[in-house]
Amino acid sequence: MKLLQFLTAGLLAATALDASAQSSVPDTPAARMARETAPQLFAYTQDVLFGDVWKRKELAPRDRSLVTLSTLVANGQAAQMTSHINLGLDNGLKPSEIVGLITHLAFYTGWPNAMSSVGVAREVFTRRGISADALKPVTEQLLAVEPEAEARRAATVKQNVAPTAPALARYTDDVLFADLWRRQDLAPRDRSIVTMTALIARGQVEQIPFHLNRAMDNGLTQVQAAEVVTHLAFYAGWPRAMSALPVLQTVFAERK
Repeated sequence: MKLLQFLTAGLLAATALDASAQSSVPDTPAARMARETAPQLFAYTQDVLFGDVWKRKELAPRDRSLVTLSTLVANGQAAQMTSHINLGLDNGLKPSEIVGLITHLAFYTGWPNAMSSVGVAREVFTRRGISADALKPVTEQLLAVEPEAEARRAATVKQNVAPTAPALARYTDDVLFADLWRRQDLAPRDRSIVTMTALIARGQVEQIPFHLNRAMDNGLTQVQAAEVVTHLAFYAGWPRAMSALPVLQTVFAERK
């Protein structure tokens, strides 16, 4: 009798553990299809991606959602966004921050990617009963700028952009940095994570040093920056992550 009770308890525990592991994967049509059609892919999704990577302490779940959503927007993968917008909300992202992320990435990954993402976000917000008021930033007041850093940035634009494309220089100064980067729908650190993620996801390595330095000035640590790249390996691919590593190594060394 005791043996039977022990075996029954063990079976129930194993069943609960298996159910818990499976429940960590968002229950989406894509996940269900992978379970039935590509079992090894589902096993990696369950055991490695959601069973390990998403649980690593080097980056908070909220930050991982920022990175994942930024990658999906950057690469035009709107079909995967529904589950990750839901997960982001569950991980503590505010609806206004998700809207801010999409708006920010219109400038860094193109208007079509951002516009394609708006419809997906709207559907999720509607289903969850999120009101239009929750999509607005708390304040329209712009953040102050750090005069010396802004002067250096403006000088670079004046020297390298204005002589060839004066209108691009004007939009860069007057819209991108004088307005978008100063809006409070995203905290500066979040905005930097979003930008850095999008650049890596799209393979735009030459733009990473400026924005990685800016991210670290805004509070991102070396450990967190490295973890962003590690997380991105799964969502943007190993080649993108590996191509970003030398940039991280150089920036880290220069900041010592």
